[in-house]
Amino acid sequence: MTHYFTCCLFFLITIPIYSQQTVGLFRNDSLAQNGYTLFAPGSTTQTYLIDNCGRVVHTWQSTYRPGEAAYLLENGNLLRTARIPGLYNGGGVGGRIELFDWSGNLLWGYNYASAAYHAHHDVEYLPNGNILVLAWEGHTREEAIEQGRNPALTNATGVWFEQVVELEPVGTNQANIVWEWHLIDHLVQDFDNTKANYGVIGDHPELLDVNFKATAGGGPGGGQADWAHFNSVDYNPALDQIIVNSRSLDEFYILDHSTSTAEAAGHSGGQYGRGGDFLYRWGNPQSYDRGTEADRKLWGPHDPHWIQPGLPDAGKIMIFNNGISRPGGSHSSVDVIDPPVAPDGTYVLNPGAAYGPDTLVWTYVAPQPITFYSANISGAQRQPNGNTLICEGASGHFFETDPAGNIHWDYINPVSMGNPVPQGTFPAQNSVFRTYRYTADYPAFAGRDLTPGNPVELNPLPSDCQIYTGTTNTIAVPGAPFDVRFYPNPVKELLYVELNTPQTLLVQLVDLAGRVIHTETATGILHTITMSDLPSGFYFVRLLAEQPGSPVTLKIIKQ
Repeated sequence: MTHYFTCCLFFLITIPIYSQQTVGLFRNDSLAQNGYTLFAPGSTTQTYLIDNCGRVVHTWQSTYRPGEAAYLLENGNLLRTARIPGLYNGGGVGGRIELFDWSGNLLWGYNYASAAYHAHHDVEYLPNGNILVLAWEGHTREEAIEQGRNPALTNATGVWFEQVVELEPVGTNQANIVWEWHLIDHLVQDFDNTKANYGVIGDHPELLDVNFKATAGGGPGGGQADWAHFNSVDYNPALDQIIVNSRSLDEFYILDHSTSTAEAAGHSGGQYGRGGDFLYRWGNPQSYDRGTEADRKLWGPHDPHWIQPGLPDAGKIMIFNNGISRPGGSHSSVDVIDPPVAPDGTYVLNPGAAYGPDTLVWTYVAPQPITFYSANISGAQRQPNGNTLICEGASGHFFETDPAGNIHWDYINPVSMGNPVPQGTFPAQNSVFRTYRYTADYPAFAGRDLTPGNPVELNPLPSDCQIYTGTTNTIAVPGAPFDVRFYPNPVKELLYVELNTPQTLLVQLVDLAGRVIHTETATGILHTITMSDLPSGFYFVRLLAEQPGSPVTLKIIKQ
């Protein structure tokens, strides 16, 4: 994307001055996944849907700020969390769930908040129309100590344990609880043999050590009361399993949703015979005494979820690894793992060992790692074209990367402290919990008016952004001594050269006069040639292998 800037001052007469770009769309090229991106800025009550050029196509207005997640359902309804006051004031506080239709009418709103519990962070819409909700569950100091909590690590405010409830919406403001799971039913401790849950931690990877990473001091919302700090929930309908994630304990857990509520409170029953105990956990084997700090994989993570069917790496688990105090310095990554799941949906665990895997299927880390870092919130979403949309939540930065780490779409949330800011203003408090992109053929858009309006930001810069609705023109070179493909052609900014050869190649860019205007060496699968500063016209890309032979040449159109 190119921006044009004009300014002039003549005899005290001022004409429009275009500021530097600070917010909104920075890049959209032909290799980005076309669609519509949904985000709910944490500082405002409005939810936005924008096209790939950053223009608003729809909004929804609530009375409440998000608390935190928002989703566009296939029928065009918006499911969102909302922040209401209560007795629980930790990070990610919510308390209310809302359902709006496409026209912005509130169809259903329900407060899941009381002195005993308070919804927070995330919800998950189920195929049956019910909604999974994360909630804190307050327990007194005395109750926590009876569960084996170390009194020295438990102050007068007690402990907030976690629960997951399945709500069946009723009417416009009621709900039935049709299933529930409580963390307090699945604990182990080796501190006090006179209290409940006493046992050998390493013998019980299906349970959570009630004293792991507990800290002295703190209060409501602090390190002790909000001890486990779950922050996301996801559902796999094929397995009937749930993922929940603990930011504080640096791992995620998989639960059996096929259980009854009674079975979920125990250690047997359900499709997998384990009741409500963990079927699988990953990220920090220290938590169940089957590893050391060197074995830790996650640092303050968010948003573990199964990659959906039909997408590249479907069935694997993607995690936003925030990287708080990670070895080598705090920096974030987006990681994909292939869990050791058997055909029957159980997970392989060798005696005395930690849950695998030890290696990642894929990861995104910035070329300069410290430049990509969000200490809290954040998430990622695999796209149909194989790219990954990443929400660097704390800074309100959304970008789409291909498998090789090249950025094809780049956007900064312009909503700062509750309102859109003018272009040229550096935003403050523009954080976003997560963002999601929905392709143009998503069922929610059938028959809807998606005419784009203005960008979210005020005083937007002129833009030549275009929407790429088709498949990128990828050209193979017939007769070449190795497999090579070029795309896109025509090209505006970046030309990609995809090589399937172990050879080192000399890459030359040649103009119509035969002058070599650029030369470099290509040694990887994917190579990038920057053409954004070149005049429009015809060029040739010439590849010369180390082995003797004719060069591979392709004609390229620069727009």
